[in-house]
Order: sequence, then C-alpha cells, then structure tokens
Amino acid sequence: MPELPEVETVKRGLSPVMTGARVARLTLRRKNLRKPFPRAMKKRLEGLKVLGVSRRAKYLLVNLENETVLIWHLGMSGQVRIYKKGDKVPKPEKHDHVQIDLSNGVTIVFTDPRRFGLMDLAPSDEIPTHPLFKNIGPEPLSPAFTGKVLALRLKGKGTEIKLALMDQKVVAGVGNIYASEALFRSGISPKAKAGSISAVRLGALVREIKKILKKAIKAGGSTLKDHRTTDGGLGYFQNSFAVYDREGQPCPGCDCNVARTGGIKRIVQGGRATFYCPRRQR
Repeated sequence: MPELPEVETVKRGLSPVMTGARVARLTLRRKNLRKPFPRAMKKRLEGLKVLGVSRRAKYLLVNLENETVLIWHLGMSGQVRIYKKGDKVPKPEKHDHVQIDLSNGVTIVFTDPRRFGLMDLAPSDEIPTHPLFKNIGPEPLSPAFTGKVLALRLKGKGTEIKLALMDQKVVAGVGNIYASEALFRSGISPKAKAGSISAVRLGALVREIKKILKKAIKAGGSTLKDHRTTDGGLGYFQNSFAVYDREGQPCPGCDCNVARTGGIKRIVQGGRATFYCPRRQR
C-alpha cells in the first residue's frame, strides 16, 4: 500500500494541474472500487472548480467549490497518471476505472488493478469529523508532532513500537517501510514495548521519522511494485533503504561478522514484514 511519501508525491503532481481548473467531464468505468461510488457523483462534480489539493494521512483531498471535497484513497495498487494538454491520452485499459477531464485540457486517469482504492464526497466542514478521519493521529511532518506528543500517545501501551507507529490513531501515514527505517536510524528495536521507551529516545525517533519521510518525498517515494509518480516515472527511495527488504545483508556502517550474525533480520509483526539489526537496535 502506498505510504505517506508516495501519496504526498501524487498530491504534489496533482495540485498544480488541478487547482483553478474545472471538472469538465468525469468518467466512471465501473460502479465501485472498494465501495460504491457516491450517488450521482458525476452530476455532483462536473462543472465545479478545484480550489486545491491536499493530503491527510494516506488520503488525497480534492477541495472544490460548493464546499465539496473529493476524498481519494489509492488503495493497495492504485496509480494516478496525468496527461497534459496536447499529450496523447491512451485508449482506456481494463483497470483504468476513473478519468477526470479538466477545463485546462489536462486528463487524469486513475488505474486500480486490485480495486482497493476509494472515492467519496463530503462537505468540507465535515472532514475533521468524517469517519475516515476523526480518529487519525497527528501528521508526522507537522510541527505539532513532537517527542512529547508521541510519548503521551504511547503512555501505558504494551504493544511493540513498530506496531504502534503503524497505528493511524497514534500517528498518521508512517506505514511499514518507513517505520522500519526510522526505528533503525534511531537505534530502537521494533520489538520494544511502546510505553517503556524513554522520552529522549522517542524524541530521537520523531526526528528520524521526519527526516526519512522528507527524504522519501524528495525521491518521489519508494517503488517496490506498483507505485508510480504522476508522470509514469518510478520513485527511487528504495535505493536508500538501510534495512527494509535487506534480510541477511549488512546494515550501513556494519563492522560485525555477517557470516556469524546473519546480518539484517526479518520478522513478522502484525502480518507485515519488519527488518532490523538486533546488534544496533535495542
């Protein structure tokens, strides 16, 4: 599933081409994705001006006239492709489920092979209390997300820190890959009990989360299977992974005998793979 950097990359691709344009035509090539499209979605969106595109956690928010917001989740394998005015828009393929034609000549195609994506409509003033958002934690790149805030959210929690970081009620959008990477860089074991980690170490973890997310966004996210930028290119942060998907390899700066230690370890937590160095993460 795309994590925060991948969704932010898509948002930054959409924002300049959508903002200020109107939805000239909306084409829905099926009745549903993960859930049915909103009733009369085509009629409700066509003709509206896009006021801006933002992100909350792993959701895109397309803010439109009439205090209307299009809530958009990419699902497990969703891709967004932008065709600018003058580009040849290819003939729709099997999994090209949504097409948005804008008044400025731009065409946006949403491809979702597994159909785990989502599109919904909501009034803008209801977004904070919408069922998808009301329990989501702070944005990790926000100044409001600090070591003290994380410590308060983890107080008394006996769950493992890796699982806590993936809990959207604790912090929004960090996800599996970047949780593993941030824990390695802060020297914290993914198996450590969340409520037992000192405020000082949590402060270091927050700083590493912010650093790793910013670097990943700058690199266009991580392309392991499905993620593509809005121009069809690949993200390349996977080339900078310290531990993720590197089982048996030495971690950066390793001076141990990998033949003896086995290098980076892989375990499963909450049904997801975790990669870490037992020697450097305590």
